Order: sequence, then C-alpha cells, then structure tokens
Amino acid sequence: MLARVWSASIVGIDAVKVGVEVDVSGGLPGIVLVGLPDTAVQESKERVKAALKNAGYAFPMKKIVINLTPADLRKEGPSFDLPISVGIMAASEQVSAQLLGDYLFLGEVSLDGSLRPVAGVLPIAAAAQRMGIAGLVVPANNAREAAVVKGLAVYGFKNLSQVADFLNEPERYSPVQVDGREELAKTHFSSADLKDVKGQSFARRALEIAAAGGHNLVFVGPPGSGKTMLARRLPGILPPLSFDEALEVTQIHSVAGLLKNRGSLVSDRPYRSPHHSASGPSLVGGGSFPRPGEISLAHRGVLFLDELTEFKRDVLEFLRQPLEDGFVTISRTRQSVMFPAQFTLVASTNPCPCGYYGDTIQACTCSPRQREQYWAKLSGPLMDRIDLQVAVNRLKPEEITQQPTGEESAPVRERVETARDRAHTRFKGDSSVRCNAQMQSGHLGQWCQLDDASRNLLEAAIRKLGLSARASDRILKVARTIADLASDENLKTHHVAEAIQYRTIDRMQ
Repeated sequence: MLARVWSASIVGIDAVKVGVEVDVSGGLPGIVLVGLPDTAVQESKERVKAALKNAGYAFPMKKIVINLTPADLRKEGPSFDLPISVGIMAASEQVSAQLLGDYLFLGEVSLDGSLRPVAGVLPIAAAAQRMGIAGLVVPANNAREAAVVKGLAVYGFKNLSQVADFLNEPERYSPVQVDGREELAKTHFSSADLKDVKGQSFARRALEIAAAGGHNLVFVGPPGSGKTMLARRLPGILPPLSFDEALEVTQIHSVAGLLKNRGSLVSDRPYRSPHHSASGPSLVGGGSFPRPGEISLAHRGVLFLDELTEFKRDVLEFLRQPLEDGFVTISRTRQSVMFPAQFTLVASTNPCPCGYYGDTIQACTCSPRQREQYWAKLSGPLMDRIDLQVAVNRLKPEEITQQPTGEESAPVRERVETARDRAHTRFKGDSSVRCNAQMQSGHLGQWCQLDDASRNLLEAAIRKLGLSARASDRILKVARTIADLASDENLKTHHVAEAIQYRTIDRMQ
C-alpha cells in the first residue's frame, strides 16, 4: 500500500514542502530510502524501526520504499523521523490516512518512540500557513514555537502513540494556543545597568547615540578602562523588539537550533559576543548546508567583538558587506541562501600592543612601527563603516573609589525610544529603513540638509581627518540622531560638531 505524508525542509531561513512517499509491498524485507537524504536522514531507517517496535506497533516485514520529493532537493536532519514513521504506519494500515494530506509532520524519534524537538519549526510553520496547510504535528517541546503563527492548528505530542491516536481520533485533541504578543510582553531588559558605570560620560553619551540611531561603535582605550563593561550595557538601553522583529529573530534562532525547549518567541534583543579566534564561516554563516552565523544570530540586536584587533584581518573583512547591506549571501554549488544581518556592531580594542598609548598614567612601550602594524589589522573601509569611534580613558583614583553616580538605564532607554519614534515617523512608508543608521543617499539629501556654517565645518573635518565620502555620510547620520535626541527637526552646527568628535581616532596609529 502507498501512503504520502507531508513534511518540510529548511533552505536558509525559508522552508520547502517535502513529500514523504512510503510504499509497503511484497518482496524481501528491507528499507530503501531515496531522494537525496543526508546521513542523519539515512540513519532514520534504524531509529524508526526500533521506535515503532518499542512503541507497540508492528514493523512490516516487507519491502519498504521511501521517496522524499522533490528528488533534487537535499534533505538533512532528523526531522523526517516522524513523517517516515507515520507513513509506514499508514501504509501498513495501522493508522488512518484521512488527515495526512492536511497536515505537516516534523520531529525526531527516539528508540522508545518518544519525540524529540528539532530545529527550524517556526519558519516551517510560517511557510505552512502561507501554503494553506491546515495544521502542524510536532514534538511537544516545539509546539509553542510553531503556535505563534496565526491561522495554523498546531498539535504537540510526546510520543508516537499519541500521534497515532490523533490520526485515528482527531476530535479528542485540541491545538496548542499561544498569544505571541503576550509572550513578547515578557521582555527582560539586561540586568547590566548603566548606573554601575563610574565616570565615562563621553562614552555613555556615545552608547545612547548608538542605541537611538542603530549606529556601529568602537571603544579604544587601555586595559581596565571599562570598554567591555560599557558595551555589555547597550542591550539594556535598546527599545524592545516589535512583534514583527521578534518573529524575524525567532526564525533565525529556530533554524540555528537555539530554540529547543525555550518557549515560543525570542523577546529580548540578541547579544552575541564571539571569541576572537572565530572563523569566517562561524561569523557570517556557512557550511555544506548553510546555517546562520553570529552576525545573523545578532539580527536586530548587538554583535560585540571584544579585542577587535585580535581577530584575523580576513575574518573582519567578511563584515564589510553585511554592515553595508544588512544581509549576507552564502553561495554553494547547489544553492545560494540569504540570511538577514541587521545588527549594531560594538567593538573594543587597546590603542597599541602594550595597551597604554596615550594613557596619562602608564607610559607606552611600543615603537611607532609596532603601533602602525597594530592598526594595520583594521582596514580603512572597515573603520569607515563604524560610525562612532570613542576613546575611553582610565578612571582617576578618586573616581575608582567613589560610589557610582551615573544615570540608570531606564530613563536613557526612554530617550532612545522617543528618538526612534521620531525616526519611524520620518520614514513612515519606507520599510527598508528602521533607524537613522540605515539611511541611504536619498534620505540624507532630504533629512540631513546643512546650513552654510555646518557645511563648512564638515568640509574642514573631511580635509583634516582625510575622511572618505562614506565616513562623511555617517557623520551626517550620527548628527541626525543627535538632533532626534534633542527633539530638533533640523540639523544644527553643534549637532554636526558633536558627530565629528566621534571620528577623531580614524586611522589611529
């Protein structure tokens, strides 16, 4: 007998509908699995055989042919265990086949018949809803994740026996219900609060501007000056994710396998901090079956690169295109996939190999040649893409011993949200721009017009600092954010002057 079960496969962060055709017929007992399965899918034959027996179902001692369609799409992962199991039970008439055409089945099967969660359920659920599929049958631990998608009946089960009972008597079961917006309301802001930072008013101001405009930021200073401490407090002053943003972030984390047993939505802004030994593919994504890298996992959040100059130069160069475009394209022989990567880059580094160049307390022991080689690790085009370049000095002894007196994160976050609301109103109707850092040339001409005094000041800075056209555009974007924080509709000279201050360590040696 022939049975057809529907499942899905992940390509990038999108899903493709996959048919699982199972034919049970006379012949020598055995299982033949075709349709470009990878090793994990091939191994499902043994898992399914043991699972069905241990769950109390008969495994047909006949020839079983399993075909995964479309045949030219590579299938990977253990998520096909459940549809293969259901297909064998239906083809051997152990369960009703009436509902098989209306539902997608996903899940890994343990040898005892229990169901284990799999990656990529949310994007598959979203794709199923667009395809007009009635519902989804998944492991219980994936059910809340899939149920975020409205208009789709999601059923979560713990084992094969429950799935079989559902197919035979569906009226006994109710779909899982999740209110995504209620889940999003559970946002937990970072416990790292700005009130713990002593001094560093200039750096704190830069953090606020970075949060308000989505600007990239680098801190340069000696060891112990608080660069990492400051960077870790940026997520706490960012506005909460919108529902659409939360869905985007959750889909990426689902594909990466980071959502198993974690609930439905990622409600907090991502914060990723890879080690400086990270490879290019781990940072931007890749693999024979492309998976999202750190920059995509930081989508709509923060990517923190501590000890920036310790990263390999070629790895850092991978960041240039995503920083400009907001996405990364991974090309392979068989396929090309695109991952979103709109993140705020925050980095920190010492000013020289010994760490004390320009320090007022400890003398630098590096030669000019050593400092030049040190900064050569960071290319000009990469530094051009970093809007705010901030020198962080060590605290004075009296500042170290005093109690923190800085402003808390909450009121700063309120100002940031107000500034972003002004930007959202300005760019209403343009879905490609969510914050000032994403403005293009046309937006600059419309929203960043300069008077004569401001233009002369910017031209002088370009000549003195040797800035590129891209760097000058980024000065205008930062100035626009400063004006938004001050609730000013037009750019003024002092807005541009403050923005220029954050480019003064360009090409520092």
